[in-house]
This record gives sequence, C-alpha cells and structure tokens, in this order.
Amino acid sequence: MNWLEQVKWNEVGLVPVITQEFSTKQVLTLAWMNKESLQLTFETGHAVYWSRSRQKLWHKGEQSGNQQQIKSIRLDCDNDAILLEVLQLGGIACHTGRHHCFYQQLVDGEWQAIEAVLKDPKEIYK
Repeated sequence: MNWLEQVKWNEVGLVPVITQEFSTKQVLTLAWMNKESLQLTFETGHAVYWSRSRQKLWHKGEQSGNQQQIKSIRLDCDNDAILLEVLQLGGIACHTGRHHCFYQQLVDGEWQAIEAVLKDPKEIYK
C-alpha cells in the first residue's frame, strides 16, 4: 500500500499536523495537510500545509522567509495525526511574530500572552 494511503484522512481529506522543533522538542504549531501537501513536504524537505481559511497550499515561509526544514515525518499509532520535527529557519513559526503559536496560557481563568513578539507581523508580511 502507498504510504499516503495509510494515513487516515478526515471526511474532507485532511489530517492534523503537530509541528515540533527538532532540537528543543517545543511544539511550534498545529496545522493541517492534505495528500498533496504531505507529498510536497516529503519531496521538498520543507513544510507545506493546507490552509483551511484560504483553501490552498501554504508553503511555510513563502511570505515571511521563516521556513521549516524537515528532520522527520511521523505518523501516530491510529494513523490519523502527523508529527513533523523541523528546523525552524528564521526563529519565528507564528504569524503573530512569535517563536511558536502556543503563546497564550490560562491564568486565573483568563488567557494571557506569555511569549514576546520577536518581530512585528507588519514587517514580516509586507
């Protein structure tokens, strides 16, 4: 069986993807892939996701330059989630200008930003 066919795609042909920094093991983001984006990620060695909001392929770093170089691609035990281990080029994974997307923490019943903005998104996405 083709390796792509072993993935359990959801009803709209997507699979969730957790992206983790290879060196620190910090979770950078949660995104989605379709078959084409997973195939391109494998072939190019750089993360390519499916943008649900834009309904198109999203080559990570295509605008910002902050690409994700693939170190490994893993499939979970249920075959319904992907883990990418990456080298985060440019040090910024989040469109908010932070190192990772999980910068909000629940403190006393309220979400608080606990990670600094490294670069203003207006400078990243001109």
